[in-house]
Order: sequence, then C-alpha cells, then structure tokens
Amino acid sequence: MSTGFSSSSCRFADYFVTCGLDTESGLEPDELSALCQYIQATKFRDLGRGNLASANAGENFEQSPLRRTFKSKVLAHYPENVEWNSFDQDAVGMLCMPKGLSFRTQTDIREPQFHSFIITREDGSRTYGFALTFFEEVTSKQICSAMQTLYHMHNAEHPEDTRPTPQQLRDTLYVSKCICLITPMAFAQACRRVLEQLHQAVTSPQPPPLPLESYVYNVLYEVPLPPVGRSLKFSGVYGPVVCQRPSTAELPLFDFPLQEVFELLGVENVLQLFTCALLEIQILLYSQHYQRLMTVAESITALMFPFQWQHVYVPILPASLLHFLDAPVPYLMGLHSNGQDDRTKLELPQEANLCFVDIDNHFIELPEDLPQFPNKLEFIQEISEVLLAFGISSEANPQCSEGQGKRRGFRSGDMASDKRNGNLAGSPLNSYLLRENQTIARLQALVKRTGVSLEKLDVKEDTSTNKDSKVQCDEEEMKMHQLNIRVREVFANRFTQMFSDYEVFVIQPSQDKESWFSNRDQMQNFDKASFLSDQPEPYLPFLSRFLETQMFASFIDSKILCHDDEDKEHTLRVFDSRVDKIRMLNVRTPTLRTSMYQKCTNIDEAEKAIEMRLCKIDHTALHPHLLDMKIGQGRYEPGFFPRLQSDVLSTGPTSNKWAKRSAPAQWRRKDRQKQHAEHLYLDNDQREKYIQEARNLGTTLRQPKLSNLSPSVIAQTNWKFVEGLLKECRNKTKRMLVEKMGREAVELGHGEVSITGVEENTLIASLCDLLERIWSHGLQVKQGKSALWSHLLHYQESKEKRDATPAGLGPPGIIHDTERRKSDAGCAMPPLKVSLIQDMRHIQNISEIKTDVGKARAWVRLSMEKKLLSRHLKQLLSDHELTKKLYKRYAFLRCDDEKEQFLYHLLSFNAVDYFCFTNVFTTIMIPYHLVIVPSKKLGGSMFTANPWVCVSGELAETGVLQVPKNTLEITFECQNLGKLTTVQMGHDNSGLYAKWLVECVMVRNGITGHTYKFPCGRWLGKGVDDGSLERILVGELVTNMENEDRMCRTPPMQQSPGMMRRFVTISPNSKPKLNTGQIQEGVGEAINGIVKHFHKPEKERGSLTLLLCGEYGLVWALEQVFQHGFKSPRLFKNVFIWDFLEKAQVYFESTEQSQMTQDENWHMRVRHFCHFMRAINSTTRNIGKDGKFQMLVCLGARDHLLHHWIALLAECPITAQMYEDMALLKDHSLVNSLIRVLQTLQEFNITLEASLVKGIGI
Repeated sequence: MSTGFSSSSCRFADYFVTCGLDTESGLEPDELSALCQYIQATKFRDLGRGNLASANAGENFEQSPLRRTFKSKVLAHYPENVEWNSFDQDAVGMLCMPKGLSFRTQTDIREPQFHSFIITREDGSRTYGFALTFFEEVTSKQICSAMQTLYHMHNAEHPEDTRPTPQQLRDTLYVSKCICLITPMAFAQACRRVLEQLHQAVTSPQPPPLPLESYVYNVLYEVPLPPVGRSLKFSGVYGPVVCQRPSTAELPLFDFPLQEVFELLGVENVLQLFTCALLEIQILLYSQHYQRLMTVAESITALMFPFQWQHVYVPILPASLLHFLDAPVPYLMGLHSNGQDDRTKLELPQEANLCFVDIDNHFIELPEDLPQFPNKLEFIQEISEVLLAFGISSEANPQCSEGQGKRRGFRSGDMASDKRNGNLAGSPLNSYLLRENQTIARLQALVKRTGVSLEKLDVKEDTSTNKDSKVQCDEEEMKMHQLNIRVREVFANRFTQMFSDYEVFVIQPSQDKESWFSNRDQMQNFDKASFLSDQPEPYLPFLSRFLETQMFASFIDSKILCHDDEDKEHTLRVFDSRVDKIRMLNVRTPTLRTSMYQKCTNIDEAEKAIEMRLCKIDHTALHPHLLDMKIGQGRYEPGFFPRLQSDVLSTGPTSNKWAKRSAPAQWRRKDRQKQHAEHLYLDNDQREKYIQEARNLGTTLRQPKLSNLSPSVIAQTNWKFVEGLLKECRNKTKRMLVEKMGREAVELGHGEVSITGVEENTLIASLCDLLERIWSHGLQVKQGKSALWSHLLHYQESKEKRDATPAGLGPPGIIHDTERRKSDAGCAMPPLKVSLIQDMRHIQNISEIKTDVGKARAWVRLSMEKKLLSRHLKQLLSDHELTKKLYKRYAFLRCDDEKEQFLYHLLSFNAVDYFCFTNVFTTIMIPYHLVIVPSKKLGGSMFTANPWVCVSGELAETGVLQVPKNTLEITFECQNLGKLTTVQMGHDNSGLYAKWLVECVMVRNGITGHTYKFPCGRWLGKGVDDGSLERILVGELVTNMENEDRMCRTPPMQQSPGMMRRFVTISPNSKPKLNTGQIQEGVGEAINGIVKHFHKPEKERGSLTLLLCGEYGLVWALEQVFQHGFKSPRLFKNVFIWDFLEKAQVYFESTEQSQMTQDENWHMRVRHFCHFMRAINSTTRNIGKDGKFQMLVCLGARDHLLHHWIALLAECPITAQMYEDMALLKDHSLVNSLIRVLQTLQEFNITLEASLVKGIGI
C-alpha cells in the first residue's frame, strides 16, 4: 500500500539497478546465508562433528557448489543518487537477490522470476523495488575453473555424494542476474512489463529498435508519476505500458493481485490472517516464491484500510537477517523456504503468539484464543460472492500458480453462458447463509424495494462486455483491477460500519498541545469503555483487543491532530467521508448499533472510476528516442544484459516541465504545515518529532537496517528491543491498573471497579503475550512453543534435583515466609506457603489445559490472582546459572537494570484484586479446606451433636458435607465454586449437649489461597439464642496482609466504605443503640449498594447475597429499623422481631376473617404477608427466629413487597403495644421516607441464591 511514499519524487522511477556476479572480485561465499543453511542442515544431525564443521561453515562444504550461496553485488545503478531518495546499496543488493547468486547448468530450469520488495526508511516512509532475475551463461574462465575446483573439494569431502559434476567443460554454467527498478510508488504491473520487455530485448534474436539506454533513460527521466486520479501511458521496448492512480476520494493505490492471495489461501484463511494482523500478532509468511510473500503481505496490509501496520514490516527477510525472527515485537515478515524442508524443520524463536502462514501448502497455524472477526460468516459469504462473480472458488486452490491466464479466461466465459441458462445463483439471496438467516433475508428484501439491484453478477458481465473495445490495458489487468477494488471495498465497508460513530468517542485533549505531546503515552485518546458498551455482545472479544492496538491508537492520534479536511492524511479523509455517508443514511437511528450485517453498496461507483481512467488515458509520456551517444556505444551481445553507458544515464534532461513543478508543490506543502503548526501552537520540528514519537510508541523499529551486519549493529538492534520491551511493560501495567481502579482512583489511591470482564481478559492476555515475547528474546535454543513455560520447567527440574540431594532442607520448593504473610488473628487457618513449584504443579494437574502456551497463561493468571507474579518471576530469574544457560548475553532477561525495573512494574499489580484465574477456569476441580471456629469463651469441648456445612459460591454449591465433631475441619475437592458467598451450617441436635456457640467458619481455596471468613457469633441449639439449629452465614475475602490496625488493599467491592467508617468504633457484641438518623443512613447505604450492583454490567456484579445479608446489608438495616424503640419485657434480645411479626400475622388473619371494611389493596397486601409468614414458619428447616426474619426480608425484596409490608406494620395496633412512642415505626414522616427508599428496589429483578430460600416453595 503506498501510504508513506516519498512525496518529493515526481518521477515514475528513481533508479535502474543491475545486480549479479562481479567477475573482478570473483566468487565470495555469502557467509551469513551459508551459516544459516548450515545451522539448519546440522540441527537434525549428530552434533559430534559440530566443532570441526563450524570452522569452515562460511565455505559450507556440506552443500554441492551448485546449491551454495555466493555474494551478489550491485553492478551498476543509474543515476548515482537522487536527493529525495538516497541510494541504499546494501538494502537494494540484499533484496534484489535475497539468497545471493545461484548457479545452474543447461539441464536446470532457468525461467526468469519477477519479485517486488519494499525498503522502509527510518521515518516510516517506503520505497518499492521491482526485480526480474534471469540466468546468463558464465563466460569468465576464472569463475568456471573456480567452480570446478569447488566440485573436486566437495567430492573429496563427500565421496558418497553421487550427484553429477559439471563435466570437464561439456556442461554450460549459468549464473543469476537481476535488473531492478526502484520507484516511489508501487505500480507493480507497469514495472513488471517494463522489466520483462527489457529482458526480452536482450534475449530475442532481433535487436530492439533503439539502444537499451534510450528505454532506461525514458523510464527514469521522461515518465512522470501519473497525477492523482489520472492515468498515464508510456512506451516499453515492444509495447505500451499503462498505469493509473486513484483520486483523493478513492481507496489508496494498490497494484498486487488479490486473486492470487485468495487462490493460495482460501477466504477463511485470509480472514483469519487478516484478524491476526489487526490484533498485531506476530506473522510469519513462508514460501519459496518471493513474489508470493510480497503479494500476501501487501494485500493484508492494504485490506486494513483505514488502519496501518505500525510495527516491523519485512515482507522478504534476507537470509542474513534470520536472527531478526528473535524480535520480541509484533512483526509481519516473509521467510523464503527452499521448497525441500517441511514446517517441522523450521526452528522459530517463539511461537506462543505467532501466526504462521505456509503459503505454498495453503495452510495457516493460528495462535491460541484468537477471537472471531465480527459477523465472520456473513463477511465470508459476501467476499465469496465477489470472487464467484470472477469464477474464483472461495477455497484455497492448489493449482493456482499454473496456467492462471487460461483458467481465468475460461471460467469467466463459462459463467456468462451458465448464468443465461439459470444454472448459477443469479442473486446472492439464493446462498445458503442467507436462506438460513431471516434477518438478512428481510434486509435484502428491503434493499430490493428501495430499487438497489442485487443482481451484481449481471452488472459485472455487462460492464466488461461494453467496455472491452476501449480499454487500454489488457483484459487480464483490467480483471485484476476490478476484482481488487470490489474485494477492497467489501473490506473497507466492514470498518465503516463498525466504526461509523467513532468520532463521538474520541477524547480531545483538554490541556495545551505541548503537554499533550509530552504525556502522550499516558493519555487516553479514546473512550473505550463507552464505545464497547454500545457494541453487540458477539463483537466484544475482537473489538476489546483491537482497541488496544498500536494501529488503532495511531489512527485516533492522527484524528486528534487533524483539525480540518485540508490537514487530514489521505486515508483518514477518505474514511471520514464514508462514515459521514453512512451517518446520513442512518439519520433515523443515530448511533444505534446492531449486529445486523450491512453489505457494501458503493462497489460499482469505485469500479467505474477505474474503468473510466483505463478507457480514456489522461496523459501520454514522451516516447523513447535516440540519446547523444558515441558510435559503437550501446552495442551488446545477445543473451547478455550489458553494462549500460553511465555517462548518458547519470543525469536527466536539463529542462523538464514536470520536474520544475515539484518545487512550488513542496513550498505549498511547507506553507500548509506552517499554518497547521501555528494552529497547534507548535513549531514544525516539534510536530514532526511528535508524529515520529507517535509512530514509535510501543514499537522500536519498523525495519532492520539492511546492511551487512556487524556484531555491533546486532547488539544495537537488540538494545533497542530491550528498551522497547521495558517501555511497553511500563505502559501496560499502568494501563491495567488505571482500568482496574478507575482513573480518579489512581489519583485518590482507591476507587470503584469499573473494568469489564472482556476488557480485563484482553489486558491480561496482552500481558501474557508481552511476557512470552520477553522470555523468547535472546533464547539460546528453543524448546516448546512457550518460552516462559519452558524456562519454568527447567527451573522445576533443577530445583527438584537439588531438593533430592540430602543437603536440601525443608519441603521441596517452599520458601518459609512467615514474615510477609501474617495470618488474621482470629482465622485459625495459617495461609498457604508461597511456592512457585507448587503453583506449577497445580497448573500441571489441570487436565483441561493441553498446551504449553495455555499452561504458561494459566500460571500467569494464577500468580496474578495470588499477587505473586513479580515475586515468582524474581525467584525464577534468581537462578543465574540457569538463565545464563538458556539465554544469550544480549537477552532482556540478562540486562540486570531493565530486569529489575520490569519486576518492579509487575509488583504494582499487588495493589488490586484480580480473579483472573478463578473466573476463567470455571470447570476445574479445586481442593477446599474448611475449619469451624467455636467460641473461645464457651469452647465446644462438651458438644455432642454432629455438625454439617454446605458451601456456596458464585458458580456452584457443594451440597451437605458432614464435619467430624472432634476436629471441626474438613478438606474436600469439588468443581470451582467461584468467589464464595455463603456457608449454611447446622447440626442434628443429637446427644446430651447439643448447644454450640460458633464464632466463624473459615474456608480456603487450595489453589489460589483465597481465604474467606464467615462470621457467626451466635448459638446453634434448641432453647438457646433464637432456637436455631442452622444458620446461613455470609462471608467475605480475608486479605493475606491484614493486620488489625492497617488496611492496605482495595476496599472490598460489596461493602459500602461510608458505613464501614461510621460504625468502625462499635464492637458487634455490645449491640449499640443507633439513633434514627444513623438507621436511615444505614438503610440508604444498603439500598444504594443494591442499586449500584444492578447498574454494573452483568458479568461484573459482585455477590448480591452479601448486599442483602452481609455486614451492613439490607437485612441488618431493617433489623435496626424494627429494633428501634422495641419494648423488651425482660433482658434485651429475648423477644425477637419475629415474635412481633407473628403477633401481627395473627392480628391480620383475625381482621381478614371479621371482614373489616378495608380497601382491596389492603386485603391483597395482608394476604401476601400472611402467606409468606405461614410458608416460612412451616419450613422443615431448623432455622431460628432471626434466620426466618432474614428469609422474609429476602423474599420481600425479591417480590418487591417490602414497602407494602412496612406500611401495613406501621398502621398495625400490635406496633402500638410493642413499641415505645419514640420508635421509628411510629414516626409517620420517617416511615414514609423509608417506604420511598424501599420503592427504588422495584425496578430491579432480584434473584436469590438457592441457599437463602431452601425449603420455601414460594
């Protein structure tokens, strides 16, 4: 995609280059390429001879000389240099012939091969190269005899190698040579034609009409770039060459055949690869054809419009740069295969987050957990219809490289007749997907009624038949342009639909620009949470990850920087104009997001623009002409591409009308930048610096410097990687903390939890990916797909060996760490010992996790949840011997300062509570340990009954578990219960002494170490307290670092901090008398907690049980209401609220029977109240009076009856008897405000946990 071409150039081509064998310097082995081949060859052999062979690896005697690589040289380039694009000899040499020189004999295939390449400069701008490689006979006697000598040496080393040698000079030796054009824009088809015609000129029996210099001069100096929105025709050696350039309102220039990509990979694979690229996953393309690598890479990046790939982009990776696969950054690279090795022999430094695309074998390996692209099925359907219109199957087509032309022509012809016979689906409505999907079928019907034709296939045929007569390029090229634009429009339309209202969510900087620039990497530029909350649920897994990418951030940055249309980058301007169109269509339903699939509607318009340009050529360049050359110059030998005359090619014509034009245009551009800078209060340098910074955010380099790499250059590159990784780690941890705590919270030191589950998962997945990249940087030898897990396994093995020796003291792998983890004074359950090895074993025991990558991710999640990630990794890296053994000197993990800073950043995660392991692995078996703590004052030593418990969590409950009465503790294994919410406990009332005072129950998760405390502080037994034999206890998480005086953690989600502070001085046993103000506030806070709960996204809500029955929950608050002013005949608390309610029930039942004249509403409420009271009293459960009151409040809240009951009871005569005059229930204004507060619960659908209403059939 020609996004960043150097705009100063107005010429079609900047350089013409020839590369090949330099006969003067002779044969030089290409050490780096050879070394790479050698390493690959020896990896799978016995390494016994390794030392000997490595000494002469540069010579590489293993390979037959015809298979070896030799250095190619840039033999000549014209002109010497141009100011806007200085010539990079190393890069051009490497990319024209990435594998160096190759030799052939007359028996080998010697077809010319065309390929293109790309050179990305420091500032991100690109230059394109187009190269044609062919074979010429070797005429130099020295080279022939050198090859003979090499053969003899090879045969002496390998007598068993029976390959034929070139016989004494009877075989003809050929060597590769390459001619190349370096251009500012990617006109691939035009350049291919020019080069093929030049090659044809030297190989055809008849010499060309003019010397070769005339044609090269013409293309370098006399052919301009076509102006925007225009087409241009110029002359090759044998025929005209046509190229056209899109206008500013169209998609950017793209001149590679998409058809080939779909035929090679199939629609499904292309879409998966496209998804990987959008999520900035490392992508490695693999093929033995350089042009295929380039075509696939350019196609995928072009289809991303309006987004642009921001990271390392090397579609053709020269053999000498293979170490670059070690790059711990997102990359899109192409690796040349020799066609013999299969995928298994390819050793890649890291594969945890790699998308591997074997182009020639039409298959793709994806990373784990790749989310689906939104509306994937409908999208595939739409692309397939476009391809079908051109007779292309949506499946990968193994024969796609052979006889393309023949097949294409035949297919489309066939189709035309087929359609007339009605055999082909004339309308896309006949397709399977649409038959199945009624919504889309209705949408299509609606579109038809508005008069838009769905008969796309008809349109296609008609346009091509009418225009064929006039089109200036051949039919094949026209087809390519038509298919390209159709497919690209379909892809672009997906983004226009998905982001049609993105502008609403762009956060414009509030401070002045300069401080915005300087704090750029900490600023949020897009309101992600609000944007995601508007999206259909199925889009979220993809979108939440996509919004975190560098390409999305850069896109939004450029939006913020551009104030008016003049300023906008081309892509942004085109995209915004399309979004505006969609908005106008959607005026009736602004920003309403639906997952209804909307097909692309502007294909025809885009296609017509291209056809217009190709039918009516706007400009014709000067024809090639004789140059001022001496007689005899310009001759050459047929079959050999000559060294051209540099004197005539080194400078262009002195007066050239379009060369002059470039200066004012540059000035105009400068002027505009200047105005823009004033507008931003920035000078131009700052702005340039910013744009550069913005580009480099999160990436350290776009492309390795293509030069012959010295160790110092490699070291410098690696240093950049190390710095980049550290910066990325800093930004990621900060972002995760801000999301977890809320932005204000970071400033205040605490906050509401505002992050959604999808987003949290996305951030943690990207942290896992970062860790994998850090762990695979500088690996000595790669083992398994996950570098982190492989390191952990090495550590485990060495630790277990050490612990097996008698010297090892204490249990294996456990650090005695009483210092940091003080247990809660009343907890009677020491915390789990901190052990990295033990956490690994937990993960290894989970049968559901099958892969190394999965295990590493699970281990990271578990360590995050236990707040031990930084500490575990520190321990892992403290084994310096192991780290040295596994990593090269330059690896990130061996840079001590950076490693320390990295661990320090990870330490900040301990400030927040993550449940990223518990919430993700919901089906695994987990061991739990439960302890019942009886009261210390009245110890349960005489207790004779048999206790039981039942533990419930957010995901499941255990059922009744018997607890041995002598130990009062039990360990059991069950499926993950999630966060624990309640424990029901009771006993069977057997034996002489069946009264039991329980202080609390403690339950610990044996894997995550989370300990929950369920306070009780009440008796269980007949005739004591409220006569209850069972109680429902509501628990909360105990923090590991909890001391009596100091709370150093995120406030728990459930409790209202205000109330906590207000009642903090009250010990629960002294049962304080609260005044009416405090009681009202307590009720308000309890209701407020429930309202907040329902306003959170469903996946993020905590436990409703805690808000109803927990400390300071609704039950507690209403208890305070009923206890206020309650007359106590004897000692306090022997008459219970339930006694009052039962008396009220008796009164209501008698009044109902006496048919007193009350309105229908009153009777209805009374009937409800009495029905609930009877149901609770007749339950078979042995719950006491307070337990029954709790049940009544929960059921009343569920059925929205509480406010009616309060009104009834306030008017009831029983209240007058049992309450003092100053009681809250007797104060009308207070009762009315209480009713109003309780009414707010009516809008919520409250679902009660099963444990709260067991045995009640209402």
